Amino acid sequence: SSDLSQCTLINFIATERGLEDQLLAKVVGHEQPALEKERNDLVQAFNKYKIQLQQLEDDLLFKLANAPADILSDIPLIEGLEATKDKATEINLAVRKGKETEIGINEAREVYRPVSSEASMLYFMLLKLCVMDHMYQYSLDSFTTFFMKALGKAAAEGEGSGGGNTRVNNLIKTLRWTIFTWVSRGLFEKHKLTFLAQLTFGLMARGDIGESSGYDAEGMNFLMKGNRKDNDESPLEWLPDNAWNAVKGLSEIEGWERLAGDIEENGPRFLEWFNLITPEEEKLPLDWRELDKNPFKKLMVVKCLRPDRTLPALRNLIQSTLPDGKEYVMCDSKLNSFQILEEAYNDSTPSTPIYFVLSPGADVASDVDKLAKQEKMISGESYFNISLGQGQDIIATERLDNGHKLGHFVVLNNVHLMPRWLKVVEKKLDEYAVSGSHEKFRIFLSSDPSKQIPIGLIERCIKLTNDPPSGLKANLIGAISSFSKEDYEDAEPRTRGILFGICYFHAIVVERKKFGGIGYNMMYPFALGDLRDSAKCLNNYMENAPTKIPWADLRYIFGEIMYGGHIVNDFDRLMAEKMLEFIMKDELLD
Repeated sequence: SSDLSQCTLINFIATERGLEDQLLAKVVGHEQPALEKERNDLVQAFNKYKIQLQQLEDDLLFKLANAPADILSDIPLIEGLEATKDKATEINLAVRKGKETEIGINEAREVYRPVSSEASMLYFMLLKLCVMDHMYQYSLDSFTTFFMKALGKAAAEGEGSGGGNTRVNNLIKTLRWTIFTWVSRGLFEKHKLTFLAQLTFGLMARGDIGESSGYDAEGMNFLMKGNRKDNDESPLEWLPDNAWNAVKGLSEIEGWERLAGDIEENGPRFLEWFNLITPEEEKLPLDWRELDKNPFKKLMVVKCLRPDRTLPALRNLIQSTLPDGKEYVMCDSKLNSFQILEEAYNDSTPSTPIYFVLSPGADVASDVDKLAKQEKMISGESYFNISLGQGQDIIATERLDNGHKLGHFVVLNNVHLMPRWLKVVEKKLDEYAVSGSHEKFRIFLSSDPSKQIPIGLIERCIKLTNDPPSGLKANLIGAISSFSKEDYEDAEPRTRGILFGICYFHAIVVERKKFGGIGYNMMYPFALGDLRDSAKCLNNYMENAPTKIPWADLRYIFGEIMYGGHIVNDFDRLMAEKMLEFIMKDELLD
């Protein structure tokens, strides 16, 4: 007969309220260590009192159970009972005083409750990101590390150090920004706005921000799911049927009853708004112009009438509602990839690797090489760059063990090619953390996104992505920011002008990639490496260039060799040539 066995699985993950209390203890311990110590001492005292009362009760029951028939004749027993009664009264009095003290301590601690409450909300928000991509994994230990870093940064800034709400607001502001930048740097460009919107709507739902934005749960439900029950034909020639049905659905919500009728009766005025290039920036007709004061409600109208402008309208909502919203929308836009790597390196530890999640055309090696040189690491001696593949796991394991003891930089490229071996790496990191590594020891990992990467390894890493930003302006800023201030602003005026032209050309060719077959006939891995190589060629060429700039030569170098080296389709090559003819000419330097 087969043996039957039973296994019970228990989910030990903290609840949002439970995590909030844990983080509150950390905040108070950081801000008011004496207060938190007093509370902990009080908790220990309460436990001690409970144990003493239990012992007294047990002793009393034992004595009564073994007492003679005539209890009153047993004088030691009577005296013992009196002593027990006095001791119990004394303990109860101490408990009562302790509870009075506890009320005062809890009131003082509750001042910091908003900090831990938002932190707990943020953590549970991070747990849901893995629905978008397997690589978005975050451990509670990693979150707590950055939580404590945020408290330290806020303390260092010293704003509102006088205490009270100003101090708490400063802590929340620093915490929110620290967690957002840490997470955002590891997200692909297409998911960054989703995370930022999730953060903004989460804070609005709690009532922490956006009191005048017009936010409500019913409106949020409509924004997410829509409400198109009917398939009626639009009464207006210029308004698509799906837009009209969306407007009718919105008109069923309280406060929006007049919208469909106003659009139908004032078609020409709404048509004028509908045809604008950026309608989200302009006032709506009639009394609906007042929606500019309620950006959430205006977003709902834009979603119905001009769904193609929903994302710009969402950015406007975030910038106007979230404190310092513009900084969140433009996060890291003025930092180049090396500057971001430097900040990640400062946040890393020997047991916290830096993980590059690669995009097509990405080149992270040059940044890591530059960082290694800056930290005085010598290639082949204290800096090892290993591309994983068959047989490389043995070499990589040896490098990790030596690096852990001697303080080396170890780079493991394309780790998705050996997912089983990564479980060995995960165990080694645990061993290194217990035994203690050399303080300079760092591990850098890189891979394509892959569901085979162990979650335990991903969630402990500081993740960095390097795909280009979304939008021509953002790509142009990113291209210029990829150069140091000395390389760009201190360059000879003609060279700087042409360099700007290359950056503009780079921004266009990268931005066109997101349009798929409309942008190019084939997909090409254009990246910042092409821009940097073009800049080097430009500098070399301009050192000996004649007074009259040889535009034809430069166009050939950039369009046929540097960027053109990727292009294999004749029509795509022709398009690149025509763009360079438009950009690379004397008017560029005016």
